[in-house]
Amino acid sequence: MVYSGSPDSALTKKITIHTLRKMKEQGEKFVTVSLYDAPMANMAERCGAEVVLVGDSLGMTVLGYDSTIPVTMEQMIYHIEAVKRGNQKSLIIGDLPFMTYATPEQAMINATRVMQAGAHMIKIEGGRWLAPTISMLSERGIPVCAHIGLTPQFVNKFGGFRVQGRTPESAAILQEDALILEQAGADIVLLECVPAALGRSITASLKVPTIGIGAGRDTDAQVLVINDILGLTEHPPKFSKNFLCETADIKGALLKYVQDVKAGIFPAEEHMFH
Repeated sequence: MVYSGSPDSALTKKITIHTLRKMKEQGEKFVTVSLYDAPMANMAERCGAEVVLVGDSLGMTVLGYDSTIPVTMEQMIYHIEAVKRGNQKSLIIGDLPFMTYATPEQAMINATRVMQAGAHMIKIEGGRWLAPTISMLSERGIPVCAHIGLTPQFVNKFGGFRVQGRTPESAAILQEDALILEQAGADIVLLECVPAALGRSITASLKVPTIGIGAGRDTDAQVLVINDILGLTEHPPKFSKNFLCETADIKGALLKYVQDVKAGIFPAEEHMFH
């Protein structure tokens, strides 16, 4: 067993891509937490989170930027190394920051740095235009999480943090993007801020697992930023929940998040877009 469901639900073995695919096949939810340091990474392992994402969200949650765009490769490497030191069993995903994968060759160089820092997979944002890059990385042994929907690095193009895929036309594009990126070699597809019905449809159409954030409860996994889980965000997004207000301490909040995702309790209706 990977997850015991006990009050101290520590992972009992190392999580791999194969583990996550098996969980999807068996209809078992897995849990992802976005965090940035060794102590929280260790706590995530002890609470049973199968995946840890070191996201460029650290620009806003840790470094005080107003978006993810100023985040550098050096900052990502620093935090990935810290998370790796604190967590030995979760699968670690590391973001490639803004404009560090504009070409397949550039992506290869920077993905190599992220993997050597301790990540087991890299994450990049964008649609079908990323297919050649994903194919190149996958062929050379670098697993990829493809991030579609609301992609924060495109915030200036979108004109703000807006839900994507609300019209039939835009939903069809995202559905096609997901299939194209899977065919290119993506190992996970992350869906952010899309209607719940679209999250369900894309998840059902893919063989690889999906991770949702504001994408309904029918994705194969959920991800939240640790700051949102602990109620540290001044203006929390609709899809987030403060789990600390229901528990006695930080470990209890993280454990409650893990258990609620596993049980299908989170996200609830109020956390979804339609």
